Amino acid sequence: MNFHLLTQYLDSLAEEYGNPGLDIIVKKGYETVYRHSTGFSDAAGTKPVSDKDFYRLYSCTKVITMTAMMQLIEQGKASLYDPVSRFLPEWDSMTVVNCNWKERGDFFSPGLKEPSHYAKNRVRIIDCMSMMAGLTYDLQSEAIQELLKENPMATTREVAAAIARMPLLYEPGTRYQYSLGHDIIAAVIEVISGERFSDYLQNHIFTPLGIKDLTCHPNEEQLSRMSQLYAYNPETDSIGPVEAEMRFEITPNYESGGAALCGTADEYIKVVEALAGGGVGATGERILREESVMKFTHSVTTGQALQDFRVGRFLEYGYGLGVRVKVDPMLGRSPVGEFGWDGAAGGYALVDPFNQVSVFYVEHVLNFFEVYGVIHPRVRDLVYKGLARD
Repeated sequence: MNFHLLTQYLDSLAEEYGNPGLDIIVKKGYETVYRHSTGFSDAAGTKPVSDKDFYRLYSCTKVITMTAMMQLIEQGKASLYDPVSRFLPEWDSMTVVNCNWKERGDFFSPGLKEPSHYAKNRVRIIDCMSMMAGLTYDLQSEAIQELLKENPMATTREVAAAIARMPLLYEPGTRYQYSLGHDIIAAVIEVISGERFSDYLQNHIFTPLGIKDLTCHPNEEQLSRMSQLYAYNPETDSIGPVEAEMRFEITPNYESGGAALCGTADEYIKVVEALAGGGVGATGERILREESVMKFTHSVTTGQALQDFRVGRFLEYGYGLGVRVKVDPMLGRSPVGEFGWDGAAGGYALVDPFNQVSVFYVEHVLNFFEVYGVIHPRVRDLVYKGLARD
């Protein structure tokens, strides 16, 4: 193995894009075969990136939420094809907008009085996992705002009930739209398990894997280690620090299944390596059966839904059970079935259970879309090139 080309590339990002700092871990089995960090974790440039740095993981949370849901499915407590209403009764009678949602723009979110009709299909667990439920990603929707006026301390379960009041964009199971589907899964997990979402993750994933620095609710000590958050400004074509952090915290009691987690790179990759290891972590504890892990290696999206997913993304991937899934062997160096996801601040998780390869790359820059279209695939290919080199 020889990763000098990957190192050169990572070190070039500061000059090419103004990237303030990054960290990456590559594992083969449970062995770290490559670790590299560069840059600084504070805006003043006085604190070099450290393995103790905390990051807002945003949508990298989704990989862990899907792992939790799959645990309950393999235990027979739920099925991929169960209607969500089996666990959340408010989801029993859903409506779909009458209008062409695509013509209304990328950020269209229907109001409570939007003309609509009853959905023919039930919203199922698999639809929420695969972003095919017809939901939006509108945290400011009319239904949520009405709930907060009545109850500013609403729970995950209560917010999920409010979201059910909104008309869907399309018939469930027919299209793809990135959305709050995984937040609904968090509420389902709470109902099935009888535990708060964060407690479920702690008891059934984090503790078995020896994870202590991964949380929905960072304490003061952890917040003191939070890496400076940045954002890309397209008007100035530059990256600069942000004063107010973007958080997916609708209320203090709301825990987003799509974006709640914060933590260190060392702790997050413990979940990634467990998935790459067929469901067994470095501690020897099993968090998923191998056959459950392998379900992540198949795409759910086909036809129009697959076309929806690929808009602005890569042709080599489809979207599966809450993760991107490699479906084209000719594009990119990773194998078909490699899966994972990314985060709003540039985090990137890769799981390859066929070769027991796990990768976690993290930076802390919002609104920087170059990271998804250029940096992540380049990092992926250089990882596999490095693994194959003498």
